[in-house]
Amino acid sequence: MIADLFRLFTRHFLMVALAAWPAAAIAQDIPVQAEELQLPPINGFAPAKDDKPLALGEGRITLSAQLTDKAPDITRGLVWRVFKPEAGDDGKLPLVASAQGGTSVFTLDPGSYLVHASFGRAGATKRITVTKTARRENLVLDAGGLKLDAVLAGGRKIPPEKLRFSIYEAEAKDGADEKALIIPDVKPGAVVRLNAGTYHVVSTYGSVNAVIRSDIRVEAGKLTEATVEHRAAELTMKLVRDHGGEAIADTSWSILTNSGDPIRESVGAFASMVLAEGDYTIVAKNRDRIYQRDFTVEGGQNTEVEVLATEATATGTDIIDGAD
Repeated sequence: MIADLFRLFTRHFLMVALAAWPAAAIAQDIPVQAEELQLPPINGFAPAKDDKPLALGEGRITLSAQLTDKAPDITRGLVWRVFKPEAGDDGKLPLVASAQGGTSVFTLDPGSYLVHASFGRAGATKRITVTKTARRENLVLDAGGLKLDAVLAGGRKIPPEKLRFSIYEAEAKDGADEKALIIPDVKPGAVVRLNAGTYHVVSTYGSVNAVIRSDIRVEAGKLTEATVEHRAAELTMKLVRDHGGEAIADTSWSILTNSGDPIRESVGAFASMVLAEGDYTIVAKNRDRIYQRDFTVEGGQNTEVEVLATEATATGTDIIDGAD
């Protein structure tokens, strides 16, 4: 059913400029802790709470990163971490040095190291060898950007404060029942930097059942703009004695699907919520009297719904428990 309710529009743009723009201007990035780094199969990593100095030693190495093998160097927004390749007594890789920015120069003791570069949620790891001769190493992140938005039928804009996205891995792994969450609570219009690949994106309009799911592919070196279409509307409900009358205070509300399943409860003279397109029963309780009305939500048609407090709409049943 959900798949029938969305249309997905995508556009791709070259991301040459993305590698040079300030992170705050282009992305909503969640800091990546050392424990979360996708390094080769090693048990754990030393946490990096603060930048460690670029270390002291006899070997000078310059580290740079690019989105693709033909892209320019990333000049801002990188986080570098340098680890010793052998786990310590605690089973974690010792963190030797770290830095933030673009291309960075480290002075290290000669030897072998693991270097991780993260750019938002994109990252890459490479084993390097430091010698007494100055060297340069490049890391290709194979990364792009994802910019998400959603509209109502006919292209009508959705208020940004009522719209959020969550980005998941495309497939569940290791026998898990659910896909792993990568980034929650992404704002519309934010650019999220990710490794190239396919991601499962969940768009939520409001907080009830207006949810769209889609798989979106991020291409290396490009900004993918994806817009989904929600078939939903915002309803404001009130209990009145006559059409156009004042809303009756101290009213409890329950919204049921056409199969009788409760999906939402609230209390107040007005009940406002976003609902997916479909048929519902609106139940209002006031002073031990229960009134109900059947209503059909049409996508994009925000409206005010009156429930009349009359004998014709009154029922003798208790309001259904168990709604969220």
